[in-house]
Order: sequence, then C-alpha cells, then structure tokens
Amino acid sequence: MRPVIAISTGEPAGIGPDVALTAVAARRNHDDARCVLLGDEKLLIERARGRAIANPLVPYSPEGAVPSGSIEFIDIPLRTACRPGTPDARNAPAVLAMLDRAIEGAMAGEFAAVVTAPLQKSTINEAGIAFVGHTEYLAEHSQSEHVVMMLVGGGLRVALATTHLALAAVPAAITATSLDASLHVLTRDLALRFGLPAPRIAVTGLNPHAGEGGYLGREEIEVIAPAIARARARGWHVDGPFPADTLFQKKYLDHYDAVLAMYHDQ
Repeated sequence: MRPVIAISTGEPAGIGPDVALTAVAARRNHDDARCVLLGDEKLLIERARGRAIANPLVPYSPEGAVPSGSIEFIDIPLRTACRPGTPDARNAPAVLAMLDRAIEGAMAGEFAAVVTAPLQKSTINEAGIAFVGHTEYLAEHSQSEHVVMMLVGGGLRVALATTHLALAAVPAAITATSLDASLHVLTRDLALRFGLPAPRIAVTGLNPHAGEGGYLGREEIEVIAPAIARARARGWHVDGPFPADTLFQKKYLDHYDAVLAMYHDQ
C-alpha cells in the first residue's frame, strides 16, 4: 500500500492551492505515495486551469482506484466565492475544516503525513475563531502534551523553544520545565526520525551576546544554562548557551546536528 499524504491547501485567496496543485502535478514518481489535496473542488479546478495543469482532478477514494497521474482531492466547500488576493473571513471555517479532516485522517491512520499550505491567521481571527498557528492547532487536536517546531532546510535544523508568541511574552515562556521538555523531544526525535542516535545540539541564549554575563539579562544564567546542565547529566550532547548573532556560521554549525533557538525569528 502506498502511503497517503494529505495536503491542506490553506487560504483559498492565497497561493496555497496553486503551489499544491503545481507540486503534485510535477511529481515524476506517482508510485511512491498518493497526494490528496483538501480544498474546494470548484476552486481547485479553476486554479488548475489557470496554471495550465492538464492532470485530471478526481475525488479521493480510500481504495486508491484512480487513473495514473491524476490529482486526488477531498472537497471542502467554501462558504462564499473566493477572489484571489482578497481573503474573506466567511471562508475561515472551511480553512479549518481542511485541517480537521487532515488531522482526523492522520489520527486514524488513513493518512501517513499531513502537509499544510499557508493560511492567513488574521482572517481566521477576524471570523471570531481564536487561532495562533498550525503548530498549536495540531498540538491541541492531537492532544499532544509538548510540541516542538523545527525548521529544516539546506542542512540546517533549528528547533524553537517557543513558537507563535509576541516577543514581549517570550522570556516568561522560557522555563525549566519547557526547556527540559523541548530538549527531550528534540533529542528523541532526531534519533527516531532523522537517524541521529546521539544528536549534537547547540542551544542559543535569549538575550544579546547570551546575556553578556548577566549584564544584558539573567535568563541564560538562571534558566537556560541549568537546563543544558541537566541535559548533559542525562548523557545528551547539548552545549551552550551561545550568542545567536555568531552561532549561525558554518564553522560552528558543522559541529552540531541541530540548534535549539529561544524564539521564532531568532
């Protein structure tokens, strides 16, 4: 059985449907996995036509009996017509319905993985639905106790100690408990999912120059360094805290498999 990957096409007025359609249509080996787009049927057909995508769009069938080269989809109808470039809060429930269907399928074992195209968070909040981000939504609906976001690309792996928070709220969110949990998840999953049985992790400081010995903040001394010490006592290869303004250079990163940064854009 080929694994089935659910792709939530995100904000219908945005680029998500176009990118998802183009990516799936460009796949050369359709035998390694089945990609299923979640989105409004009429919108997907319209966007495929606009991108000159000739692959037939066919409804998803769990049995997998679909023509080779076709693009499978699950119809998640929009509440109102969509105009590209103009998000409409009335369609926010449909955007979240895509995620709900993907989560439901993944939790049931129907989908082997979920890919999410971009959505417009402010539009969902304008609809009166509290929404922080994909990470938190997936965590809540999967009842996960502690989730770590990791950005991966070009040989670089950067995990985040905090995710979608205002910068002013970050220091209070960096606690002994949260750092211990993040280092545990990161160490475990680098081994399980990336084939790194003894991962080497560098940890950034929070403040400029990693606090400059306490003169620019004491989070490094009081919270971050003790968490690193506890991790090392468990036998994990964890170093830091390093100043973030100098850590991200090849001559340093070559010695590590991942970095744990303190906040989203660090």
